[in-house]
Amino acid sequence: MSIRIGNAPCSWGVEFASDPRNPTWQSVLADCAAAGYKGIELGPVGFMPEDPAILGPALTELDLQLIGGVVFRAYHDPEAWDDVLNATHRTCKALVAHGARHLVLIDSISPRRAPTAGRAREAEQMDAAEWASFRDRIATSARIGAEEYGLTVGIHAHAAGFIDFEPELERLLDEVDESVLKICFDTGHHSYAGFDPVAFMKRHIDRISYMHFKDIDPQVKARAIENRTGFYEACGQGIFCNLGQGDVDFPAVRQVLLDAGFNGWCTVEQDCDPTLDVRPVDDARLNREYLESIGFN
Repeated sequence: MSIRIGNAPCSWGVEFASDPRNPTWQSVLADCAAAGYKGIELGPVGFMPEDPAILGPALTELDLQLIGGVVFRAYHDPEAWDDVLNATHRTCKALVAHGARHLVLIDSISPRRAPTAGRAREAEQMDAAEWASFRDRIATSARIGAEEYGLTVGIHAHAAGFIDFEPELERLLDEVDESVLKICFDTGHHSYAGFDPVAFMKRHIDRISYMHFKDIDPQVKARAIENRTGFYEACGQGIFCNLGQGDVDFPAVRQVLLDAGFNGWCTVEQDCDPTLDVRPVDDARLNREYLESIGFN
């Protein structure tokens, strides 16, 4: 097994490129390297420089490799399609410029789904026609990444979007060809949704091309579900705790990967509120040290 551990700008509170609360991209790169990582994701396109002549030397100076990037857009909204396509192409171009491999697609938070994050039985479902159009938009974005840019594309389930719960994720996997769409599996979001990450990995490991490591504080999750707390508010309450302190069984996750001979990157994502008085670099270091303590090198 050859697994490398990276991190992502969302661990520094970077969710949207234009958020004035964001730290600088230079400080995120410096912190990531200082915490002992050798790889980092792009973050939302536009956060880091899109000119490879600027970003490339900065990565090289810090001995960092660009791992991949995320298109976190409203696939559920047909009126947002131009924005989705723009983000897809810009992200793909940035990844190819730096030799990154992984394009991750995420349906962003929907007002129709936000109140029922973590509660599959209560969540509103799309009708057949809406689902078909939604699925086709994801498939089109995936084909762009895989066929036009040569990237490995993974779908990522996310709380409060329309690919949130395990049955939705599995339905999409059944309906979109594996040659263009694989899985970026996020341990924390799967737990947030109320399902068993390790059991899912065992069933679908052959289709998992990339991993996001995230942990969930079970007490914060229980309160968030009971109180119908919004996703970003739950982040501020610490629902995504340090790895090894929540309900995800990371030793078991490691064993599934080991048994499958998984090779490649697994990226730590500890979504946090950038307004809180915290030092994300400290959590990043602790997360790396925890993973090393259970056998990830």
